[in-house]
Amino acid sequence: MAEKKDVMPIICINKIDLKDDYDEIIKIYEKIGYQVITTDAKNGIGIDKLAVLLQNKITAFTGNSGVGKSTLTNDIFGEDISEEGETSEKLERGKHTTKFVELFKIATQSYIADTPGFSTYEMSDISCNELDKYFVEFSPFISKCEFRGCSHIKEKKCGVQKAVEDRKIDQGRYDRYCKFYQILKDNKKR
Repeated sequence: MAEKKDVMPIICINKIDLKDDYDEIIKIYEKIGYQVITTDAKNGIGIDKLAVLLQNKITAFTGNSGVGKSTLTNDIFGEDISEEGETSEKLERGKHTTKFVELFKIATQSYIADTPGFSTYEMSDISCNELDKYFVEFSPFISKCEFRGCSHIKEKKCGVQKAVEDRKIDQGRYDRYCKFYQILKDNKKR
């Protein structure tokens, strides 16, 4: 959606104290040109670097409930300005603590929007036929597809599928593309 809206995404992997297998995620997204930063908001790790990236921008923290968006906001300000929630032990995911979008001024021309978490993301602004434009790593390979309007899913001689086979496109990203494509196609039928 960031590509569709022409928004520069910065991927922030928070809670690095809980996992140590995020290096592959960093490689995947840096390879396609996205900036990735790691943080541990509870312990203040990476917060200074994140704050520098947010200067002179309007930034929205988005992500699933419980990933630490409010904690990151509080760390950047050095005070509790946004309510932090607990993780549900039963569901093993975050509880919806932030109820509405709130815009906080960090400095002149610098703002953070703390947003409510989500469990799924609606992509109704995108049609299945244009989805490939927003997977930036597909771009060099689309012209190598034999058929115009290739969906990159079942066609023969598809440049994107060949790039996946050759490991020039990450298999997980391609799998998510296929999943999103099917969701958008099903939505179009409805």
